[in-house]
Amino acid sequence: MIDKKIVAQFAQEWLEKSDGYFLVDVNVSKENLIVVEIDHADGVWVEDCAELSRYIESKLDREQEDFELEVGSAGLGQPFKVLQQYLIHIGHDVEVMANPIQENGKDKQSKIYRGVLTHADNDGFDVMVSTKKEQTSVHFTYSEIKYTKYLISFK
Repeated sequence: MIDKKIVAQFAQEWLEKSDGYFLVDVNVSKENLIVVEIDHADGVWVEDCAELSRYIESKLDREQEDFELEVGSAGLGQPFKVLQQYLIHIGHDVEVMANPIQENGKDKQSKIYRGVLTHADNDGFDVMVSTKKEQTSVHFTYSEIKYTKYLISFK
């Protein structure tokens, strides 16, 4: 099986030379299906995915081990996986699903927050949640949530 860390290293080499792209995730299945997800503040271009794909392919040897390679954008509306996704979405609407809270030994239902992402760093992030009466800043650590994702709006 092809090593995920090696593929990530090859992707990172190409991304360091790119203008603003960053690595979101790399997965390698038992069947050697390699999936590389990248992102960029201004969106991801197909041409750049193809170029990264060619770069990674040039570093791997099909004679040694066969593989299938897919390079694409982190899906719009998919949960954030890395800090940089939070950083490029500061000022945008997001949806956060908090982990369920335990009460009397039982999990309560997970709460969903919708608001504007106002801050993010290694320790956590803040979302400004608006109700009819007030605006409240809610702080989350990454361990307190199930997911955060960009809220697509069709206003």
